[in-house]
Amino acid sequence: MIDFRLDEEYGALRKSVEDFAQREVKPVIGDFYEREAFPYDLVAKMGEMGLFGLPIAEEFGGMGGDYFALCLALEELARVDSSVAITLEAGVSLGAMPLYRFGTPEQKERYLPDLAAGRALGAFGLTEPGGGSDAGATRTSAKLVDGRWVINGSKSFITNSGTDITKLVTVTAVTAAMEDGRKEISAIILPSGTPGFAVAPKYSKVGWNASDTHELSFDDATVPEANLLGTRGRGYAQFLSILDEGRVAIAALSVGLAQGCVDECLRYVAEREAFGHKIGTYQAIQFKIADMELRTHNARLAYYAAASKMLRGEPFKKEAAIAKLTASDAAMDNSREATQIFGGYGFMNEFPVGRFYRDAKILEIGEGTSEVQRMLIARELGLR
Repeated sequence: MIDFRLDEEYGALRKSVEDFAQREVKPVIGDFYEREAFPYDLVAKMGEMGLFGLPIAEEFGGMGGDYFALCLALEELARVDSSVAITLEAGVSLGAMPLYRFGTPEQKERYLPDLAAGRALGAFGLTEPGGGSDAGATRTSAKLVDGRWVINGSKSFITNSGTDITKLVTVTAVTAAMEDGRKEISAIILPSGTPGFAVAPKYSKVGWNASDTHELSFDDATVPEANLLGTRGRGYAQFLSILDEGRVAIAALSVGLAQGCVDECLRYVAEREAFGHKIGTYQAIQFKIADMELRTHNARLAYYAAASKMLRGEPFKKEAAIAKLTASDAAMDNSREATQIFGGYGFMNEFPVGRFYRDAKILEIGEGTSEVQRMLIARELGLR
């Protein structure tokens, strides 16, 4: 029997995060967004709730849940604000999960308890200034010299990389040139404060203004050989598997933004009058909101389907790409329509839909562009 209802545990989690988002995040996040300030207090409260440890085993300080639980939390947070949601998503899927999936017992013991509790944040450095979607064109290098990795290069657009509580960044780097001319790419852990590891000033961004994003540079940054994460030469492959999970999470975040647009519009059209009537009585407005709800519903089903296969241990690359593509399109379309419904007020930062519109575009770019998702879907269909 097919049943799309959440069980009691998932339902309780969803409700607790919804309450937190409405009670704690919504009243203050606009101010953080305007000041482009990182919301440390909110992150600490999310840590106390156990959100950063949702898919991490209890032995490492986590909640012992699963990735779908994280997705539910992300959806509810993004209904109110995407900066807070992406801080959680990146902190878990990019900061903690590579260590959880591929780390040695010593690495897990050293880093995961603080990451799972939200006392510290981790980041992952994959994208480079000249690379973009072509992550295989990595130029950052790591040479093994006297039992230590010496790293040189740079990374761009790295979330959670420069906060006061950032504990580490895992970076992909070329560790050798193979006989067939391809690059051997490995993943290496760099603790914050490593000499030669510099964090540039924060970017001036169109959206996600209350999240932390920086360019990183490495000038003979040196760490022990034991800081290799996973298998040497498998760094890129390891991260591709992390990206599949992350795309489901970004889809959930996108659904939250799309749903937030519906929520705000329903409130607004019940109050706003034009030509002597509440604008929610006009069919043109009703059809816009109906289409917004349609897109949100379909996108939610897409990420539920991907998460279901993921939790069963079945291949889910195609479903993750479908979910990410469907949901990011829904977020972008809904935010545009919501801004139109709000009219001039939609262009004002004091109204959430203005933030939603600015935040939505990056969802079609980050963790694999929409073009990359289409490429992955086509490959999974056997098209070469």
